[in-house]
This record gives sequence, C-alpha cells and structure tokens, in this order.
Amino acid sequence: MATFISVPLKKSSEVDLVKPLSKFVTSTYPASEDQGEYLRAVEELNKLRKSALGRPLDKHESSLEILLRYYDQLCAVEPKFPFSENQLCLTFTWKDAFDKGSLFGGSVKLALASLGYEKTCVLFNVAALASQIASEQNLDNDEGLKTSAKYYQLASGAFGHIKDTVLSALNREPTMDISPETVGTLSLIMLAQAQEVFFLKATSDKMKDAVIAKLANQAADFYGDAFKQCQYKDNLPKYFYFQEVLPVLAAKHCIMQANAELHQSILAKQKKRFGEEIARLQHAAELVKTVASRYDEYVSVKDLTDKINRCLTAAKKDNDFIYHDRVPEVKDLEHIGKAALVKPTAITPPLSQKFSDLFEKMVPMAVQQSMSIYSQRKAETVNRLVGTMREATNLCNGVLASLNLPAALEDLSGDSIPQSIAEKARNVVQHGGLQSIEQLIKDLPELLTRNREILDESLKMLDDEETTDNELRTKFSQRWSRTPSGDLYKPLRTEGANFRNILDKAVQADQVVRDRYNTHCAMIALLCKPENELNAAIPSANPTKTLQGSEVVNVLRSLLAQLEEVKKERETMEGEIKAVTFDMSITFLTALAQDGAINEEQLSLGQLDQLYGSYNQRVQASLRTQEELLGKVQTSHQEFSSLKQSNADSNQREEVLKKLASAHDSYMEISNNLREGTKFYNDLTEILLKFQNKCSDIVFARKTERDELLKDLQQSIAREPSAPTFNVPAYQSTPAAPSGPAAPAPGPTPAPRTVFPVQPQQPESKPQPPARPPPPSVTPQAASTTPASSQPAAVPTNNPPPMAPQAQGPPYPTYQGYPGYYQMPMGYNPYAYGQYNMPNMPNMPYMPYQTPGQGGYPGTAPAGQPYPGYPQQPPQQQPYYPQQ
Repeated sequence: MATFISVPLKKSSEVDLVKPLSKFVTSTYPASEDQGEYLRAVEELNKLRKSALGRPLDKHESSLEILLRYYDQLCAVEPKFPFSENQLCLTFTWKDAFDKGSLFGGSVKLALASLGYEKTCVLFNVAALASQIASEQNLDNDEGLKTSAKYYQLASGAFGHIKDTVLSALNREPTMDISPETVGTLSLIMLAQAQEVFFLKATSDKMKDAVIAKLANQAADFYGDAFKQCQYKDNLPKYFYFQEVLPVLAAKHCIMQANAELHQSILAKQKKRFGEEIARLQHAAELVKTVASRYDEYVSVKDLTDKINRCLTAAKKDNDFIYHDRVPEVKDLEHIGKAALVKPTAITPPLSQKFSDLFEKMVPMAVQQSMSIYSQRKAETVNRLVGTMREATNLCNGVLASLNLPAALEDLSGDSIPQSIAEKARNVVQHGGLQSIEQLIKDLPELLTRNREILDESLKMLDDEETTDNELRTKFSQRWSRTPSGDLYKPLRTEGANFRNILDKAVQADQVVRDRYNTHCAMIALLCKPENELNAAIPSANPTKTLQGSEVVNVLRSLLAQLEEVKKERETMEGEIKAVTFDMSITFLTALAQDGAINEEQLSLGQLDQLYGSYNQRVQASLRTQEELLGKVQTSHQEFSSLKQSNADSNQREEVLKKLASAHDSYMEISNNLREGTKFYNDLTEILLKFQNKCSDIVFARKTERDELLKDLQQSIAREPSAPTFNVPAYQSTPAAPSGPAAPAPGPTPAPRTVFPVQPQQPESKPQPPARPPPPSVTPQAASTTPASSQPAAVPTNNPPPMAPQAQGPPYPTYQGYPGYYQMPMGYNPYAYGQYNMPNMPNMPYMPYQTPGQGGYPGTAPAGQPYPGYPQQPPQQQPYYPQQ
C-alpha cells in the first residue's frame, strides 16, 4: 500500500542575469562602493540560479534548500529592479513538466519576460522536489513519517499558492502544468498523502481506533476530491502522468475507506455492536476486493485483505454461534467522523532558514521611483526660488541701467570713464569677451544635432521592430500570441515624444539668446576695447561739478548701496538653497513597511515645505525690500535729473553710458544662459544614451523572443497533419473476391517490399532475352492437391497451357535459409511462375515471357513430369523451395 505520488521537475533554459542587471546597476547607481557591492551580488545571483536550475537535483533536503534560497532571493529582488517587457527585459523559458513532447516537435514550452513567471516555475519545482523527498522517506520510523508529512504539506501549500497567483503573475495563458486546474489538483493530492502519513503514524503509535478511523476517513475524503478533480477537468487526463495517477487515487480512496471501516468495526465490537462490526467488515472487504480486481498493478492490498478477511471470519463465527445480532445495511450505518490534522504550508518568504538578501542595501523600486519624483519636486522648488531672485535682480539692474545709475553719479566731470563702467568693462574682458560667447553659440548646434541623432536612432529601432512584429502578426494571425510591440512601446514613445518636445523648446530658447546677443553685440565689443579707446568712444559733456556735494546725490548713493546689499544677500541665499539636502529614502521605506504603499505626494510636499518654507519667506521679503528701494531711487533720480544741466552732449553721453551698462548685464546673462545651455545639452546626451540603451535592450529581447516564438510555431506546424484525414473507399483497400465454385483459393500473403535505390538510366540497346531460370521442382503430392474442376485459361497456340495454381511456400525471394537472397518487390520479378499467383490477382494465369524474334518458352510439363530439354532431377533431392 506504500505507493505515493511525486511530481516531476520543470526544466528551464539558461538565462544570463549578469549582463542586463549589471547594466542597470551601472546606469542607475553612481560609481561607488555600493555599486561594486551590487555588481558582486549580481554575480552571486547568477551562480545561485545555475545551482538551483542548471543541473539535476538530488532528492535531498540540501537540494531543496538551494531552490528555496533562489525563490526567496527572487522575492527579495523583485521590488528592487524594474523587471518588465519595456524596462529591464529578461526572458525566462520553461518546459511543461508533464508534456514529454514528440519526435519532431519537442515538448511544450513557454518563454515570458516576467519575473513572476520565473518565481511561479521555481515554486513549482520547490513543490515537486518536496513531493519527491517525501516519497523517498522511510515510513517505518517516526523521523521518516514526520519528514514526509512536513514536505507533503509544503508541496500542497506551494501548489495552492501557484493556483492563487499564477494568472496575475503571468497576465496570459500559462502552460498546462502550472494552470490553476492542474496545480489545484496536485495540491489536493499532496494534502491527501500528508493525511495518509498521519494515519500511518497513528497506526504505528497504536492510537485509539476511533481516532485512526477518523484520520483514515479524512484521507479517503481527500483522495476522493482529488480523483474527482482529475476526472472532471477536461485538460488533465490528456497527460500520461494523470492517466497513471487516476487509478492510484481511486485505489487509495477505497483503501483509506476500508481502513476507516476496519477500525470503526473494532470500535463497534468494543461497544458490543456485533452486527455493525460485520457490516463494516463486509463493506471493507468489498472495497479491497475492488482494489485487487481493478488496481492490483498499481497498489497491493494483500496484507490488508487478509487482515479484513480474518476479522470478518471471526466476527461471523462469533455472531452465528453466540450473539445472533442482526447485520444492518451499509447505508444504515452511522457515518464515520473525520479529523484533518494537515493543512497546506503558507508560502511566506523567506522560506529558507539560511536566506540572506544579496541586495540588502538596495532600496526597492517603489522607493527609488518615489525618490526620483521627490528629486524632481525638490529641483522645481529650488529653481522657482532661485529663478524668482534672479528675475528680481535682473529687474533691478534693468531699472538702474535705464536711469544710468550709478554711472550718472560717477560722471560728474563729464570727460572721464565712470568707475562703474570701467569695472563692467574689466569684468567682460575677464569672462572672455566676444570670443567666449561666439564659441559657445557655435557649439550649441553641434550638441543639438548629436542629441537629435541619438533620439532618432532610438525611435527608429522601435519602429523597425514594431513593423516586423506587425508583419508576423498579420502572417500568423492568432498564433502570434505575444504582446503587440505597439502596446509595449507606448511608454517609450511617450518618453521619446517628451524628449523631442524638450529639444524643440531648447531650440527656441537658443534663438532668443542669439537675438539678444545680436542686439547688444556692438556695445559688448566696445566694452572689450582698451580703456583709452573706450573713453574716446564715449561722448564728453559739460561738467556738472556743482552737484557733487548735493543731498540728492548722497541719497541716491545710499539707496544704491542698499540695493547692492540686497543683491549680495540673494547670492548668499541662493547658495544656501542649493546646499539643502535631506535623505527621504528612510521616510519612504518606513511608509512602505507600515502601509505597504507610499503616498509620495503627501510626504514630499510636507518635507519640502519644512525644508524651504523659511527660504520662501526670506525671498518674498527681499522682493518687497527691493520694490521699496527702487521706488525711492526713481523719486530721487527725478530730482537729480532736474538739477543737472541738460544739453545735447550730456544727453548723448548719458545714452551711451546706459547702453554700456545694459550691454554688460546682457553679456553676463547671455554668458550664463549659454553655459547652462551647454550643460543642459551634455546632461541630455547622457539621458538620451540611457534611453537609447533601454530601447536597444528591449528590441534585442523582443528579437530573441520573436526567434523563440518562430521556432515554436515551426515545430507546431510540423506536428500538424499536412492534409485532412479521409476514408479510403472499400474497393481500393480490399479487392473483390471472385464468387462461384470455380474460384481458386487465394494465394499466400506477399512478402514485405524492400525499397531499392533507383538505378541510373542506361542508354537504350537492343533487347536481349533474359537467362532462363532453373525450373522449380514440383512434387506429385503438391500437384495432386489441385482440384480437377479448376481449368486454366487459354493461351497462344505456340505454347502449352500453364500449370494450374498449386500450394507452395512463401513467394520468391523471401527464403530464410539461403544467404545472399534479399526481399524484392513482387512487381520487379519478370518471371512470375504460374504456381505463384500475383497479389490481388488470384485468377491470373501464367503468361510466358517472349521477345520479338524468339520462340516462346516451353510450356509447363504435365504433373509429375520434368521440363523437356532439362535433365531430370533425382527423386531424393529436396525441392528448391520449401513446401507448405
């Protein structure tokens, strides 16, 4: 009875984890100690997969431990890498565990770019290996019974977990071995076997019969459910595996029920219910008799049958002679209770006791994504604050330049370069002057072109692969079952469109900078000239030294000094704002651990408000201070202008000084803009290269998947019949037998034909008569068996009539006793003797061979007479052919 069911392992194709995972690590994490640690962890993960799946596994707990470690590592690594078809694409190929395939087509397999699929298949192997280890245990001792029950429950839990998660993990139809119906059935089988092991344990421990009966009845119930599950599922019985399992399940159901009845009969005997005892034993005897008659080749019940029969014989004897208790019907017996001591093991990683996460320091992808969005929010906040301060500073500089301040206060002599203008000129020269700006402007188109080419090449790869996919989808229709490339590439195309929009806006911004440079180019060039040339280019005017000590001038200088303080304060504040840092990963990890999800928006906005709230208030206060000071400056400047002596020369000089001050400010702004533009294009190049790598990786993965799918389709097409089946007409398969008393007996079955190679055609020559073969020797006994009424058909008059058909041995040349003779197709032999009927032509007489210009062969001699012209053979000689 110790027949237990185990499940075969799935087989996987080799997958290189190192290259794609290392590429992701190097592109995501900067070169540091952590990156090196992650790269070493990738190598370890690849080795772990090879150990778990790349070699045959022994039916031992150490092999199971390797599988469990690999499964735990997959569960740990899944949230830390973006495994998907359109991001980190790894294609895993697994064969159906039960489908053995055909000679030409191979076994059924499925390739998917899904880590969930890999986890499901690995967990299937965990369950299968657990069932094999449990089946190998020695059930004659307690340790073996405990181990077996433990692993059967683990197998049941693993199969049940696959049943609940496989459809959501794959998002497509799985192979039959991991379909919910199949794994659900396997889970029931494993649970039934675990319950049976507990029954055996209770029996060996000699527990109470009431307990043993309940355990056995529960096991019978489990086996019955599993049998029904196998029997009523349309797809399961096609597997040879389940065809072998079905009779075992049926036998186990009957055996467990018989054991329950046996132990319940002992309980009935103890309660002096002797009729019930006999009824239960009779039912148990019928059950084991059914098993012995139907399933004896699968399960042996001889010992159980003998035990039941002995108990039944003793019970009947005692009842007949002593108790005379009425034997009730089986249907009237009280139902036996049930006691389920087993349950599927919950699959909650980590399952391995020795598991340690190889990527422990790496944060999950949910945290990484939240960190990325937080970084964008932080950058937007910093840019908004810094941009507000810079706009205010530019506005202040523009207002002062339009008022020719502070140059108007310094130019009271009217014939020298104001100090502020001289400082601005020196500042322009120090920053490279016109050459620096022109070189930056010249470099921008090259950077733009490089980025456009990278983007265009990336999108072209997607377009080419999508076109090929659509062509194959049109060709194979429903058989082309993989995800359409158009749907898969939507996120990438959205990302590519975003990059193109960014480039278009950058082109517009570059044009604005060029226009501004062209506007101020002449004055910037003037600022770059030596001091004497700059002084000569500025018109001179009448001196206004009378205003040098006036109160208005002092007020203006005081206000300008306060504005300079505001500008310096902003520069300091800008540096502080850019230097603010905060590690949000701890906050996100805590939220993920507590809630299972991350409310990024709420957490990020709250933290940013806490970090930059005070800076925002300081910026607003700076703007208000500047506005007040500029108002006072404009009022004082009006008073200052009214006191100045206005004439044409002074107005012209003031206008030139305004343009020089404005040119300096524009130069600094244009220079900053161009440097920022250069940095922007260089940074965008790195981003576009990552985008290109992403596109290249997914296209390569799709091509690999396409080749695998094409190969599978070719194999499936090769397995299909080339034409629909049809029935052959009866007249083509079975020749009509002649009717009537004169019909001769049909000839013997012809020998099987042997295919000979086709000989090359020889040039035609004059036909020559073939050599005459030796005549067969016919015994009188054989000749006398011919019926007298059987007359041969008429033949040409120049030849005697042929001999009538006679019984003989196998037709020429299938004679087993002579070496050198080979089987030959019947139609090949030109010398078909009369006594050897051609197949399908039982009434065809011998037609002599004759060529033009040659006389016919002599006809057959009378019965028992030799051929004329040939020497007579001795009568003692054995015939050339054996006779029947």
